[in-house]
Amino acid sequence: MYLIKEARFLAPDIKLFRIEAPRIARKRKAGQFVIVRVHDEGERIPLTIADSNTDDGTVTIIVQNAGKTTRLLNMMEEGDSVLDIVGPLGDPSHIENFGTCVVIGGGVGTAIAYPTAVEMKTQGNHVIGIVGSRNKELFILEDEMRATTDAFYPMTDDGSYGEKGFVTNKLAEICEKQKVDFVLAIGPIPMMRAVANVTRDLGIKTVVSLNPIMVDGTGMCGGCRVQIGDETKFACVDGPEFDAHLVDFDTLIARNSLYKEKEQKDLAEFQANPLVVLEQVRHQCRLDQVEEAIKARN
Repeated sequence: MYLIKEARFLAPDIKLFRIEAPRIARKRKAGQFVIVRVHDEGERIPLTIADSNTDDGTVTIIVQNAGKTTRLLNMMEEGDSVLDIVGPLGDPSHIENFGTCVVIGGGVGTAIAYPTAVEMKTQGNHVIGIVGSRNKELFILEDEMRATTDAFYPMTDDGSYGEKGFVTNKLAEICEKQKVDFVLAIGPIPMMRAVANVTRDLGIKTVVSLNPIMVDGTGMCGGCRVQIGDETKFACVDGPEFDAHLVDFDTLIARNSLYKEKEQKDLAEFQANPLVVLEQVRHQCRLDQVEEAIKARN
C-alpha cells in the first residue's frame, strides 16, 4: 500500500497527489512515469512523475478526470492509499545544452513538461515556456513554470487569461523573432501534431511525449506501440518521448480509440454509484493494512 500524503485540486477535475514511494523518489528522472493501480480489481494507468522529494520520499502526480479510474483516484484524499505504484518507467528526457528551448504544455500536459523545463534550465539553456488551456479556470502550474523559465507566455482559447489563441500561435511568433534550437510539446494529440507542423519546415528539433494505451509498462504487452517513421516502437520502454516529426499521429489517435465503447460503459457504471465504489476501495485498504500488520508482527 502506498500512502497519499497530500491531495488537492489545482483546477476543476485536475488534482495533485503526493504519494509515499521513497525508492521511486530517489531514482526518478525528468520524463519518466509510474503505473498506478488503485485497488486489486482496478486497471493500471500510466501517470507522469511531475516532481519528487527525496527528503520525505514522495512522488508527485497530477491527474485529470477522464475515465473511471482517474475519477475514482481523484475522489481519494490525504490519508487514503493506493494499492500499487510501479516505477520509474520509461526513458528519461534527453537533456543537454541546446541553446534556446521552448517548452510547451497543453492542459494537464504542463505537469509533464514542467520537470523537463527544470532540467533544461539546470543545463544552462535559455528556456521559454508556453502553457495553454481552454480557459483561466483550467490553468495549472503557472508559478512553477514562471520560476523555471526565462520567458513565460500563458495562452487561453477564450482569452480569459494571458493571450487569446493557441500555443502554436505564440510558438510561430517566437520562431519568427529569434532562433529556436529545441522544442518540447506535451498535451493533447492535436496540439502536439500542430506544433510539429509549425517546426517541421523550420528544421527545429521537436520532441513530444506520447501516452497511448498501456498495460504493463515493460514492453511485454505491446499495447503501447506507436509508429515512429518506418519503425514500430513501444512508448513504455522506447519513449515516452519521440521525434515529433516522425510520429504517425493518425495511427496514434486511432489506437487510443480502440476501447472507447468499453471505457464509456465502465464510466457510466461507476458514475451510477461512485461513493459506493470509493468506500469499497477504502474498506479493502483497511483490511489489507490489518493483514500487513499481522504479518509484520509474526
